Amino acid sequence: MYASREDIGYDFGDDSKVGSKPIKPNPNIDGGWAWMIVLSSFLVHILIMGSQMALGILNMEWLEEFNQSRGLTAWVSSLSMGITLIVGPFIGLFITMCGCRKTAIIGGILNALGWILSAYASNVHYLFLTFGVTAGVGSGMVYLPAVVMVGQYFQKRRALAQGLSTTGTGFGAFLMTALLKYLCREFGWRNAMFIQGAISLNLCVCGALMRPLSHKDVNEKYVVRSNSEDNQAKALSHSAEAIKSIGVLSEEPDKKEEATNEEVLDTGKRIEIGGKSRSGKNMYGLRILKTASQLTVTVRKGFGIWYSSYFGAASLFTNRVFVAFIIWALFAYSSFVIPFIHLPEIVKQYNLSRQNNIFPLTSIIAIVHIFGKVILGIISDLPCISTWNVFLMANFTLVTCILTLPLMQTYISLAVVCALIGFSSGYFSLMPVVTEDLVGTKHLANAYGIIICANGISALLGPPFAGWIHDITHKYDFSFYICGLLYMVGILFLFIQPYIGKKQPREKSTEEAQV
Repeated sequence: MYASREDIGYDFGDDSKVGSKPIKPNPNIDGGWAWMIVLSSFLVHILIMGSQMALGILNMEWLEEFNQSRGLTAWVSSLSMGITLIVGPFIGLFITMCGCRKTAIIGGILNALGWILSAYASNVHYLFLTFGVTAGVGSGMVYLPAVVMVGQYFQKRRALAQGLSTTGTGFGAFLMTALLKYLCREFGWRNAMFIQGAISLNLCVCGALMRPLSHKDVNEKYVVRSNSEDNQAKALSHSAEAIKSIGVLSEEPDKKEEATNEEVLDTGKRIEIGGKSRSGKNMYGLRILKTASQLTVTVRKGFGIWYSSYFGAASLFTNRVFVAFIIWALFAYSSFVIPFIHLPEIVKQYNLSRQNNIFPLTSIIAIVHIFGKVILGIISDLPCISTWNVFLMANFTLVTCILTLPLMQTYISLAVVCALIGFSSGYFSLMPVVTEDLVGTKHLANAYGIIICANGISALLGPPFAGWIHDITHKYDFSFYICGLLYMVGILFLFIQPYIGKKQPREKSTEEAQV
């Protein structure tokens, strides 16, 4: 069942020259500053994903404060979690134009603003705008750069690095739950949200740590990858050839863009030199004009890359395996949250409340989930193991547990299944790695933005869908079965597409045969 990068890779072209010249590896790739990037991403997961996992505390406060229905109030947290992921493709545009560091810093400010403004909410609909939309968009602007930067800085230990950084979600769930409980009890929920907004400003610090790699460093990373992955130089040159085929970053447009930019700067300099004798007001206007010209060139270039990645000749959607990955993402996240919704009802039905109060089943999932991310990351980084195969096996294990959990009737059996759910769901840390293998590092921001957008739709619609099934059937087990079967369909798409979409190997030319 092995599927190599060439099997599932994004086929952009061929460039046998990549990796032909030995280049000294950059010490910051797989080491050095790369571990500061992991720390930054870890803190981002604590502050964003951990806070969202603890929103149940605030949800109870909102129910008591505004006296609205549970369904309407629940949309506040659902909007925040869903929008964080759904805005992924648009955040990819910001990253293309501004880079990960600036995007994350702006997102940190916006997220903190959403928390602080929510402290003055007069009704639930006000929270939709301030917390659901404002804080949600800010969270998305920090979350995607945190994932992308880890992918850029790591090659040999990508899966382990992503696993370590994403464990912040589990730690954050415990820390932020305890923190919000304490703040609400001591200061009230409004002051708690104000304080949480101040804490969220630390996201700007995390963004500042996201030091971008130079183009030389990125090229060195490609060479390291080509030497470490069975000399697969063709697969590694695909991303560069793709951008050339798009036409936005081809040499001629680049030269034109640079020439245009240089002309603007030179003109500004000539005017600036000739205007030394003029008033300071005119000089200030010229500087604004020069800055606006630079910004216009940057925006046009970034938008061109972003647009071509989605709708150009070498669009991401021309990759069949990537399309199958999107279909899988639409069903995956909703199936993961189903146990958290219905486990309390299962515990109540089988009179297991006493055992569950001692060690809650949801806590078992959360704790083992942390270890699952790290262990699956270590396994995936082994030279003889395919990340793709580990990813598929974890998905098969998870869907099997989802389908069998309603059949368990004792606390021990439920605890075992919940532990397997927590461990196998550690594949979330492999999603950026698999995405990078499919499309390359240069397209990771846009591609992973699409994937988390699909996850966001699943997170937004999955719980209401499960509740709707329960209202019709009056049985919780049908929610597991239907969502599990939909999840299985998505996994089957991932399983068969590498072979259906695999191109026939081209025939070797006479020169290649001689070599």
